[in-house]
Amino acid sequence: MRTPRSTYRLQIHAGFTLHDAAGLVPYLSDLGTDWIYLSPLLTAEDGSAHGYDVTDPSAIDPARGGAAGFRALAEAAHAAGMRVLVDIVPNHMGVATPRANRWWWSVLSEGPASRYAEAFDIDWAAGGGKLRLPMLGEGSDELDRLRIVDGELRYYDHAFPIADGTFGPGDSPQAVHERQHYELINWRRADDELNYRRFFGITTLAGVRVEVPWVFEETHAEIRRWFREGLADGLRIDHPDGLADPAEYLHRLEELTGGAYVLVEKILEHDEALPAGWAAAGTTGYDALADVNRLFIDPDAAPALTAAAGAEPYRDLIHDTKRAVADGLLHSEVQRLARLVPAAELDAATAADAFAELLACFPVYRSYLPDGAGYLEEAGRAARIRRPDLEAAFDVLLPLLSGGGTGPAAPPEPGTDELALRFQQTSGMVMAKGVEDTAFYRFTRLTSLNEVGADPSIFALEPYDLHLRMLRRQQEFPASMTALSTHDTKRSEDTRARISVLSELPEEWAGAVTRLEALLPLGDRALADLVWQALVGAWPLERDRAHAYAEKAAREAGQGTSWTSPDEAFEKQLHALVDAAYDHPEAHSVVASFAERITPAGRSNALGAKLVQLTMPGVPDVYQGTELWDHSLVDPDNRRPVDFALRSRLAAGLGRPGENRPVPPIDETGAAKLHLTREALRLRRGRPELFSGYSALGVAGPAAKHVFGFDRGGALTLVTRLPLGLEAAGGWDGTTVQLPAGTYRDGLTGATYRGGETDAGTVFGTYPVALLALEEEL
Repeated sequence: MRTPRSTYRLQIHAGFTLHDAAGLVPYLSDLGTDWIYLSPLLTAEDGSAHGYDVTDPSAIDPARGGAAGFRALAEAAHAAGMRVLVDIVPNHMGVATPRANRWWWSVLSEGPASRYAEAFDIDWAAGGGKLRLPMLGEGSDELDRLRIVDGELRYYDHAFPIADGTFGPGDSPQAVHERQHYELINWRRADDELNYRRFFGITTLAGVRVEVPWVFEETHAEIRRWFREGLADGLRIDHPDGLADPAEYLHRLEELTGGAYVLVEKILEHDEALPAGWAAAGTTGYDALADVNRLFIDPDAAPALTAAAGAEPYRDLIHDTKRAVADGLLHSEVQRLARLVPAAELDAATAADAFAELLACFPVYRSYLPDGAGYLEEAGRAARIRRPDLEAAFDVLLPLLSGGGTGPAAPPEPGTDELALRFQQTSGMVMAKGVEDTAFYRFTRLTSLNEVGADPSIFALEPYDLHLRMLRRQQEFPASMTALSTHDTKRSEDTRARISVLSELPEEWAGAVTRLEALLPLGDRALADLVWQALVGAWPLERDRAHAYAEKAAREAGQGTSWTSPDEAFEKQLHALVDAAYDHPEAHSVVASFAERITPAGRSNALGAKLVQLTMPGVPDVYQGTELWDHSLVDPDNRRPVDFALRSRLAAGLGRPGENRPVPPIDETGAAKLHLTREALRLRRGRPELFSGYSALGVAGPAAKHVFGFDRGGALTLVTRLPLGLEAAGGWDGTTVQLPAGTYRDGLTGATYRGGETDAGTVFGTYPVALLALEEEL
């Protein structure tokens, strides 16, 4: 298995195809990229910008460049000495347009008799033998809107098949509908009555049973071709927690790819590790993101920011949001669990209540039984404390969920029975929707912490603690990906870096929010604080982007308004608040001046975080465009088109290796970040022997806490942290860094240093960061 030295993520869609990506290879090669990392390529819903709604797994999407485009990119990348990593989606398929997905169309046409019925995770009995489709509006006469056109059942622009023999002359559309293998129902009934597994709460993404051998083979035949023909070199696996048996799936994938480099999109909580038996090099890097992010947050600010936010304890908040998801959006999944409990053991209502509580108390995304039994035990203890009235129910359910059964029919292999497996698949759904998509929009103490894979109740990391985590990463998962921005992050790396500066100004920020609240009361201080932090973190940003973010944030938080029940009056007030940031003189002054106040320190944080991520143990990924300043917010904002022509021009201005060019200043162009990114990637690609280990660099002096440095085996990283505190304390004041023996050249400034005690003020004289490489012996 060849391991990438770095990757560069590209979002492939109709507006930026594989042919466009092939044309970008010279720029990416010049940047120092080792592997190109592509978003999903298989045929997806028409107009899909992300590709996670695959409708035909047998072919590369023509809109994305098709097979010819992929071959063009692969050949260009390989000719340039690069390789290709592709994102794939084994857990679900897109079913928003039934006609576009022949598997789904077959199931709708033929019901359980369809060959493809086995491919989807459908509880036919729960639907009275029919597959429930939540498509209808809320009127009592919605079925009257059905029409029969060209041999299909139509509801507005939606088309559905008519089974053979179910339509005759004079039959009404309503009568024909009653004879189908599917039932069109009101969309609001999905939360309680849906009878097919979906991706999280998205009814247009139907879960696929990839654990069935023929389903695996047919959904992966095209992927197998990529490796057989030498087009792809590695894979990124989307949401393996949704699969029935992730370990077995990864084993099959290992055989299919011939042992290629494989990463899993897996969120790890706290000190959780990947299951030992997984055939994967590591994760896609959310865990690294959380670690790096916390280095640039002042731990002393926690009490003041907590008091200013007035937030309820995070542990209680996420319990309540997860419980609300289990009782609401994902209640149909909880009820499916309840149906698997023998009626003699527990009535369905009590079982559903107890399952919902266990899911709300679950400490990680998923347990992998039998190895993860400890997480189930932890959830059981927490649930018993919160709901002592369900003690007897937990006594019944916990043995069942551990796979132990309750009698002589217990399965021989712990954790392999249907109930235990379905609970494992469901816990991650509840966690994602309850925490990332709800609690993260309510807990606003410091929103740079509210990131995928992070726990915002863990406020900061001191250098010592981060060194320990780095050593563990080097020893256990040296080929795991590291990331700062992805297509899923709630805020881009530079937006977070600037928001983190608020931890150095907690009283000033609290005062600014109080002023803004007095000017523009919203009635929801937490949401207002969230919006204000987003604005100062991304300022200046286009007004329409600010409005889109505020509306999405409010609906995700689900308090003043929601996706399913938008409150027009509340949202009007929210949009007025956003407009005021641009139009109200005093509010505009507060936002703009505070953004200006924290921008220099934010850039220092951003450069420091980038250098740490690019040089720390693991495989660094650069998300498209983030080699320049990128102040994006949550998707779709972070998937906007990237101006690669601008980046190419700026890169050309940096000169070639060895040329005597001026060091780019840290200004609004972002050229300094591009310079840092290129030098770090080139060093990793050109001299990999300098990145074979990990040790902390010693720091001494009055400003020692403001330095974080490590030695990867000849490549030294040195960054400044908490820059406003450093400035307030009077600067470096004789602080020193202990460099290992040898002669080093700073790839960013060209300065040279000899090993030994070195003045920090000299090292950081030009930039707040330094990338020192051991000079090669002649």
